[in-house]
This record gives sequence, C-alpha cells and structure tokens, in this order.
Amino acid sequence: MATAFELDRSIPSHVPPELVLEWPFVFGQTYKGDPYTDLVAPIHDLPPVFFARNAYPGEGPAWIVRRSAELTAIYQDNVHFSNMGFAPFAKLLGETWYNVPAEMDPPKHGRYRSMIFPLFTPKAVRALEEKVLNYARLYIGRFKEKGECEFMSEFAFEFPVKVILDLIGLPQDMTNQFMLWENDLLHGKDLDEIAVATRQVVDYLRGEIAERKRNPREDLITFGINAEVDGMRMSDDEVLGFAFNLFIGGLDTVSTNLGLQFWHLATHPEDQAYLRQNPDAIRDAIEEMLRAYAAVTTFRTCVKEIEIAGVTMKPGDKVAMSTTLAGRDPEAWPDAGHVVLSRKPQHLSFASGPHLCLGMNLARRELLVAISEFLAAIPPFQLKPGAEMEFHLGMIQPLALPLVWSR
Repeated sequence: MATAFELDRSIPSHVPPELVLEWPFVFGQTYKGDPYTDLVAPIHDLPPVFFARNAYPGEGPAWIVRRSAELTAIYQDNVHFSNMGFAPFAKLLGETWYNVPAEMDPPKHGRYRSMIFPLFTPKAVRALEEKVLNYARLYIGRFKEKGECEFMSEFAFEFPVKVILDLIGLPQDMTNQFMLWENDLLHGKDLDEIAVATRQVVDYLRGEIAERKRNPREDLITFGINAEVDGMRMSDDEVLGFAFNLFIGGLDTVSTNLGLQFWHLATHPEDQAYLRQNPDAIRDAIEEMLRAYAAVTTFRTCVKEIEIAGVTMKPGDKVAMSTTLAGRDPEAWPDAGHVVLSRKPQHLSFASGPHLCLGMNLARRELLVAISEFLAAIPPFQLKPGAEMEFHLGMIQPLALPLVWSR
C-alpha cells in the first residue's frame, strides 16, 4: 500500500549543521541490552536541544529536547506549539480525522476534554476495581504453579488490554488481532507498514461505530456517538478520532509500563524484596519507576517562531517530546539513572499541562493491582537464566520478558 503523503526528510536551512546529531530511538528498530543505561545516558552529554534526521515516525526529522525543564515549558505552551500532527496516522491515509482530544489545541481541546474527563476520574476508576482485580488474578492464576511465565504475552498484553476492551466495547476474542495491529502502528519499520495497520484499524472502527449507531451499548464508542460539546454531537471524523485515540492509548502503554517495571523488579532483587516487606510503598515505587522507565515519545509542531535553549525553532518544525529523556535528566533528578523507590517524583511520564494523560488514574490503578497481586501470589522472581533482553525503540518496550521462580 502506497502512503498518501511523503515526509520531507530534508534538513531545514535554519538548523545549524553542528546540531544535527544521532538519535538512537528510531521507530521500528530494536535494541539488545539496556536502552536506558546504554542509549539514554549518553544523550544527556549532548546539547540541550539538537536535531535528528530520523526521530519522527517514518524516519522524518525533528528537534530533540532533552531536558525536563524545556520539555515542561513546551507541554504548557499552546502559542508556539500545536498538538495537531503529533502522529502521522490520518495523513498516511489522506484523511481529515485526528485523535480526539490528543490532537486538539486550546480552546477547543478544553471543551472536548471536559466532556471526556468524567470517564476517567478517580471515582470512575474505583468503580472498575473489581474488574481490574479479577483480571489480574485470572492471569496470575494461569501460571503461578508453573514456576515461570513469559510476562509480556501471558500477563502484560492480556490483563490491562482486557480492561480497556471492555470499556471501549471491542470483542475480547479479537485481542490477538488488535495487538498485531497495535504493534505495527506503534513499532512499524516504515510508513507503508504503519499505513497498512492504520487502514485496518480505521476500517474496523468505522464498522463498530456504524454498529453502535444501529444498536447502542453501554461502552465508550456509544458514549462518543452520543456525547455533546457545546450542545452539538461530535462529527463522524471526531467520533472516529475519539475511538482511534482510545485504541492506540489503551492497548499498549500500560502493557509497556508493566513490562519495564517488572523487568526492573526481576533484575533488582533488593527492590523486589523491599516491596514484598512494605506493600504500602508500592504506590510511591510505581511513580519512581514511571520516572526512571518512561517510554513514550510524542510530537509537537512549531507554529510560531521561538528560541529554546539558544536554538531557533520555526513553523513546521517537529519537536520530539521524549518522556524517556525527561525522566533521566540529570539536571532534574539527583542520580537520575538510579531508582530510589521512595523518591516521590513529579515526573512527565503522563505529560503535563492541558494534555496531561486522561487515562493516568486507570493506568496507576492497573499498575498497583498488578504489582500487589503478583508479589502476593508469586515467590521471588528473576529473569530466566540466559535470557537476552531486546526492546522496541520507538516506544521502549520489551519484546519478551521470561520470568522464573521457585515453585
């Protein structure tokens, strides 16, 4: 399938040649080893802002902002930066929809966010407590007597995905197909591969939206169809963008965080032992691991010329918003590469400002339940001897995480 547009991969004339540097976190590539120690730490020896030829999905160019302070400022700046075009999905198909509300700018963004926010308040998440707990125990129960599991496929991609599929209203028996599409969307090697997956997801969601219009249900797709903003229902493009945003946001990010946090616990027995002895500390430990193992990079588009850390950005420039770099910024965190479970950080892993992640309360609850239930049911665990860790790099995610424990 040919893509509907081509990325401009040229280096803009206003970019100083000495600031065009290497960027290792290329969408579609993988890395064997520890990407945080091996790849993130050296980046913090580079200039505060530099330019990479291959940072945007499809290996397009973008500015890299590596310090937490500047990233926070950009998150909160809706004058010089726009969220529109934070990912290339609709453009790949030559279509006009966009992710709702993720790709909206104020003031419109605020009105749509207010409409969606009640779905993900702490109170709304508490209503899901039993469902979340039951799913966690279901999957742990399937392998706890075996003495081992492949954590990503047997838990991380099952437990949280089941919860979000129930909320969206998508069939559980299509989980494997959804995850294949999601993998190509977020870890695809080139624009053609991403475009094919985008078309498959969009066609499927359009079918589900049409079905809900005929037969409404108690799910988020039906909610999107019926919801009103300023007394008007969302357009067809907006309903599709709302459903697509739920799909990409719900099917991968919690799974990624689970994989990274359990990788840490498997390789740091002292931290695992501490949380077993102090279960009340798990909530704070999750925040520290969210900081240290932040995995997501989204994008902003410069819409008005601005200078950041001595570098001029001009309209049309893409800017990588790497939570990974923010979380390991040595100017923001003492001993940034070391996990201190009691640190209680104010991190950027759920973004900041108007686009603070709507699903963060559900994500935190799922992480808390997963770690608490796993530690209660499973003896001390470790990586399977001889296992070699390999990670996706666009969104940092373990390809597999084989864990073992004494039966």
